[in-house]
Amino acid sequence: MSRKRIAVIGAGISGLAAIKCCLDEDLEPTCFERNDDIGGLWKFQKNASEKMPSIYKSVTINTSKEMMCFSDFPIPDHFPNYMHNSKLMEYFRMYANHFGLLKYIRFKTRVRSVSKRPNFPTSGQWDVVVEAEGQRESLLFHGVLVCSGHHTDPHLPLQSFPGIEKFTGCYFHSREYKSPEDFSGKRIIVVGIGNSGVDIAVELSRVAKQVFLSTRRGSWILHRVWDNGYPMDSSFFTRFNSILQKILTTASINKYLEKTLNSRFNHAHYGLQPQHR
Repeated sequence: MSRKRIAVIGAGISGLAAIKCCLDEDLEPTCFERNDDIGGLWKFQKNASEKMPSIYKSVTINTSKEMMCFSDFPIPDHFPNYMHNSKLMEYFRMYANHFGLLKYIRFKTRVRSVSKRPNFPTSGQWDVVVEAEGQRESLLFHGVLVCSGHHTDPHLPLQSFPGIEKFTGCYFHSREYKSPEDFSGKRIIVVGIGNSGVDIAVELSRVAKQVFLSTRRGSWILHRVWDNGYPMDSSFFTRFNSILQKILTTASINKYLEKTLNSRFNHAHYGLQPQHR
């Protein structure tokens, strides 16, 4: 019996894992990647492209290597706990080469449509139309794995900023930010206290005249490095802590964590004390 053919859309971290899992299950994967390289979100590019994920040059992962590596391919010991995006790309290439995944990827190929075949209730088959070098091709598959990610469409709610049309400075979404050099000596406000907002505010503070970080409400700031220099996630997600969470009340856990975080710096002193636990 011939192997079932599976279409994998995207050759980022999920796409690579999907190809590997298909091979483990004796399926025949074909991965379609619109770019000329693997990596997806983690492939740094100087210019942001429409409908494509985009990162800034200094991005470092906020999950430790022990917690985010593929279970069947540990990250080398000499790699840092929290890797720069270039190191992560190096790891992806090692993974893809080790398991021979690249030969299953068709680069510079866009998926134009995915639809069920007329006899889908009995066959379970899909029609996938792809395009490469201006030529379209219709292919038949027994399954489709969508690994195209979701960091593609920037949310820029300009209606929330009355008078923005009169603003004479420049404004843009963080996906368009790449490096701090162009902001030397300027006054900047970063809106939002998510991971990207904090990263960019800190980076700009080294070159800008002044940087403001705006947030609708406070936020608990967790550091990558926890007690005794261990990665935060490795310290949190242990069997012992899992048992404690089942024994202790939510209120007692919150009290402990809030005390720990405020011992590093008092959130109230910086206008960051949130109402939520």
